[in-house]
Amino acid sequence: MGRTKDGALGNRFFVLLTSSASSNLADGIVKTALPLIAVRWTDSPVLVSGIVTAAALPWLLFALPAGLLVDKLDRRRSMLVANTLRALTLLIVAAMIVTGGESVWSLYVAAFALGCAETVHDTAAQSLLPGVVHNSLLERANGRLSAAEVTTNTFIGPLLGAFLVASGVVLGVVGPAGLWALAVVVLLALRVERTPHAQEQQPRRSELASGIRFVWSNLLLRSMALMVGVVNLSTSAFLATFVVYAVGPTSTLQASEVQYGVFLAAAGAGSLLGALGASRAAAAIGRGRLLAATLLGVALFIAAPSITEILPLLLMTFFVGGAAVASWNVITISFRQRISPDHLLGRVNSFYRLLTWGTIPLGALLGGIGGELVGLEMMFAIAAVIAALPLIGIAWVNETNMSHEEGQD
Repeated sequence: MGRTKDGALGNRFFVLLTSSASSNLADGIVKTALPLIAVRWTDSPVLVSGIVTAAALPWLLFALPAGLLVDKLDRRRSMLVANTLRALTLLIVAAMIVTGGESVWSLYVAAFALGCAETVHDTAAQSLLPGVVHNSLLERANGRLSAAEVTTNTFIGPLLGAFLVASGVVLGVVGPAGLWALAVVVLLALRVERTPHAQEQQPRRSELASGIRFVWSNLLLRSMALMVGVVNLSTSAFLATFVVYAVGPTSTLQASEVQYGVFLAAAGAGSLLGALGASRAAAAIGRGRLLAATLLGVALFIAAPSITEILPLLLMTFFVGGAAVASWNVITISFRQRISPDHLLGRVNSFYRLLTWGTIPLGALLGGIGGELVGLEMMFAIAAVIAALPLIGIAWVNETNMSHEEGQD
């Protein structure tokens, strides 16, 4: 059964959607649970932000090999193996905690291992979608996937992760392990007919360079990647240290673990709105204007704690930030999938992720160091200014140029 193109996304898409939702719920729990567990063992901004650095570092080290792997191997099978490894990693961490092996460094190792598996899983997932739905339905499909991701990853997951850690540290790692196992079981039902391509008779280094050349030679892809790389640098500096600002006996907000989860859930609620409304918003005001609005929204989100400590206002800015990030992702991912050759899509996605996610570990590290040197509020203000700089790129990332690249003009 081929890809649907009559407006219906089809049963195979909903299998992929269900597996993605389970996997992203596990992600959401872990990204909240690991920093909260670390805060129990240390109050150092550098050590806590190091968890985020360790989790994101594989995107800097292994993104390109992961893209080549995804293009050479079965993409569905790559996702199955990656999620299986993630579940096993957390079961090992749980066993260490039960036997008294409590150490921040064990969280670093686990975060790094989870990040390695993530490079393969997420690259394969984005590269698999064009084989499941028709090109004309990519915005709708990406919107549904993004809505499921943000609902589970940034709304339900953080709340559940905070609740699980508050109930018992082991629950915070066993829960997501079970969800990754469920994602594996569901994905076993998916069958994708991949379009055959002639085998590339090139040295491995040249094969890797093919994706790099495609992205770097395209002005819009290159611009989008560099813009997101700067934004992610700032956002990761903020998010990696906000837990220290919000939670704990020496924190500024004096929030509880569950309240910290509510902040992340507010971002998730905004992300849901952004994911479901991105296509309509782009149709109404143009993709370029929408992308400009998202950059302003993220800058406001990062700057807010340096301006106010009023919890309802901070919750509103988290909501705005979540909506902004989700809207950007729906528009830019659909554009990238539409213009990229299928046989290069894994390498295109991996190099794009290298440029955009490779700044996350650096941002988390700089956020921790900046928080120690100048204070968290000042560090947040500086990060917000940096996050606004990519607005310069909107001069050429606009509806006219995107439509021309897609051959729609």
